[in-house]
Amino acid sequence: MKPIKLVRGFLTVGAWTFGSRLLGFVRDMMMAAYLGSGPVAEAFLIAFSLPNMFRRFFAEGAFNMAFVPMFSKRVEAGEDPKRFAQDAFSGLSWVLLLFTLIGTLAMPWLVWAMASGFGGDERFTLAVLYGRVGFSYILFISLVALLSGILNTFGRFTEASLVPVLMNLIFIVAMWLAARFGWDMGMTLAWTVPVTGVAQFVFTWFAARKLGFALWPGRPRFTPELKRLLVIAGPAVMAGGIVQLNLIVGRQVASFTEGAVAWLSYADRLYQLPLGVVGIAIGTVLLPVLSRHLRAGDDVASRDSFSRGAEFALLLTVPAAVALVVIAEPLISVLYDRGAWRPEDTIATAAALAAYGIGLPAFVLQKVLQPLFYAREDTRRPFYYALVSMVTNAAFAVGMMPVMGFLAAALATTVSGWVMVGQLWWGARHMGDAARPDARFWRRLWRIIAASAVMGVALWFAAGALAPMLAERGARWIALAILCGGGIALYFGLGAVIGAYGLSELKGMLRRRRT
Repeated sequence: MKPIKLVRGFLTVGAWTFGSRLLGFVRDMMMAAYLGSGPVAEAFLIAFSLPNMFRRFFAEGAFNMAFVPMFSKRVEAGEDPKRFAQDAFSGLSWVLLLFTLIGTLAMPWLVWAMASGFGGDERFTLAVLYGRVGFSYILFISLVALLSGILNTFGRFTEASLVPVLMNLIFIVAMWLAARFGWDMGMTLAWTVPVTGVAQFVFTWFAARKLGFALWPGRPRFTPELKRLLVIAGPAVMAGGIVQLNLIVGRQVASFTEGAVAWLSYADRLYQLPLGVVGIAIGTVLLPVLSRHLRAGDDVASRDSFSRGAEFALLLTVPAAVALVVIAEPLISVLYDRGAWRPEDTIATAAALAAYGIGLPAFVLQKVLQPLFYAREDTRRPFYYALVSMVTNAAFAVGMMPVMGFLAAALATTVSGWVMVGQLWWGARHMGDAARPDARFWRRLWRIIAASAVMGVALWFAAGALAPMLAERGARWIALAILCGGGIALYFGLGAVIGAYGLSELKGMLRRRRT
């Protein structure tokens, strides 16, 4: 894939992901206004995190990482990709159906495993109730992830990227209806979860059908191809499980501080905006592209795709990380402070956001580095790296909890994220030039860092100067727009001058995307 076409793929997925994350942020703003950081909010956030956690365990973070390279190579070679996809779809369907039934029955134990600090109060009872209502979401969204992998392989990034947009729209409408007609907000949110799963599945199924992949659940056939898929997916599933254990550790630490689960979740939503735009775009596009290049034996194209992916990632995430750290409190105050929200919620959530912000480049670089392994059907080493990352996360979160409370969970995520990047980078050194960033990447890296640092200093002083406006209800949105818009303009303006990116290249990519 040519560099311009590759980055156009990043931009397409990034644009739709940005829309999804923006709507998700609107969803969380509404939830914060209606529920604040109270028991209903915390109970729902834990309940909703359960199917999402296992979704990443089964599909997006594990099964799909094995499925996409194998499927892409069969498409490239014309080796009956439809039959392979049908076998994978059938096998995954039955596993998910069984798991959904077990998880629904075992919900009290799952909630306790996620948030034992809820024990003995109403948050536990509510979380179990909401969890049982919404756990079937895992069945539908995991199948959506597989269908999205098929769509992405054929370059149909728009259809796959629209899926989370649909989910957030349904949530927003549901909360509006609940507020208008006086429905119980917690139960409304809980029932909306499976409704969104069905809607997302129907949408992606018909999109895949247009490509000739009308997949139906059937009797699983344990073919040699499916056996190989399971062998490759096994370590990735375990690695995905380790990543989710990190999430459990964070939730457990937070559950012992009233309101902390909500603070971490609201901060997570804000830093997920740039992470989703860049990280998911790169992870979605880069894996099938690298798989095809490796199948064709084209190391030059593989290196170029990897280098442009890393360059694109850091161009956007380094300045975003600086902004999340420097202006965390103004961001949280303006975006969340209304309704049931309290001043202490702003302070705590801003601290968590700054902690996550430090790790933002690491989280995105993982999306760039992991395809180097998965495209080679190497899922074992990422598993071992994830083990080390898990131990780091748990040791930091538990060990530092007495010192810094719930904030230890956020900082542990960041520390373990950088440890994971270091391991992936070191592990890729034996893959040859195809896994080494080219000279252009290194020339631009220090310029990206310099432009981001200058922007950070400017944001610090600007936030102080705009403090009176940021405190006024009527003017704070204008002040935040000036702050963010000025930072963006300064970064990209300075970046163009010092060569952090090529202005002509960016114009060309944007022009091609519009046509």
